[in-house]
Amino acid sequence: MSAYAIGNLFPPARLDDEVLTYMERIQSTLDPFDGRFLVHGAPERAVLEGEWPGALVVIRFPSMAAARDWYASPDYQALLPLRTRHMSGDVLLVDGVPEGYHAAATAAALREAQGAAG
Repeated sequence: MSAYAIGNLFPPARLDDEVLTYMERIQSTLDPFDGRFLVHGAPERAVLEGEWPGALVVIRFPSMAAARDWYASPDYQALLPLRTRHMSGDVLLVDGVPEGYHAAATAAALREAQGAAG
């Protein structure tokens, strides 16, 4: 099951040279873990609910283990300060849903569990 690294980053108006170096080098840290950018910055977006002041980043990995291993890897950890010194944000790793996932089945299971508990 795929997993995703998701970032909501807050870049300054002018990117520091270190951030550009980070961007130039990040793919080489992703390759050994089969990481692939799905969204990088999302300059074209439509915020339909709430606010989204940051730049969205979504990277897909083949598994949560691969995502965790990438983030903890010496190559990425050495590169990471080039971004974090100049840009704040929130970053998380999340599991995707399995093939054939259906929200209605999840709702039914939750409804049943809540009925049994209450």
